[in-house]
Order: sequence, then structure tokens, then C-alpha cells
Amino acid sequence: MSNPLGFQSRKRADALNGDRIEHVIVQRPLQRVLAFTRRSIDDVINDPIARNEVRGYYKLYRWVQRGSEVSELERQWNPIPGI
Repeated sequence: MSNPLGFQSRKRADALNGDRIEHVIVQRPLQRVLAFTRRSIDDVINDPIARNEVRGYYKLYRWVQRGSEVSELERQWNPIPGI
């Protein structure tokens, strides 16, 4: 199945993987927070009020993301029977 050096042909590797396609979505949370607050990075640097506002929303974003990750992991570890 492979040669002595451990290399496989590309066709054989693709056939083993089932020719799956993965789509990657790049997430940019800071850009999303800036768009939500209608602030620019210059506003954040120059204005302490804008800086604190963006920091607060960014922390909220991270808190919500972490909570959803924990919930998803708990569902994987403890699936509800019958569903």
C-alpha cells in the first residue's frame, strides 16, 4: 500500500479519504465587535471610552463562545438517550 519510504500516491490517499471537502470559515471576533459597535481601530486606540466599550463586548463575545463550546462538549460526552 505504501512504498518503503512511507509515501503514498495522491490517488490512493484521496480514495481512502472519500474525496471529502472541508469548508473553513475564518472567524474574526474583533472585527465583528468593531462592526457591531460601529467603531474603528483608531477610535479604540485614541478614545478610552470606545476602548472600554469594545473590550466589554469582546469579553461578552468570548464568554458566550466558551459557554456554547462547553454545552456542545457536554452534549457529546453525555448524550440524551432516545434523541
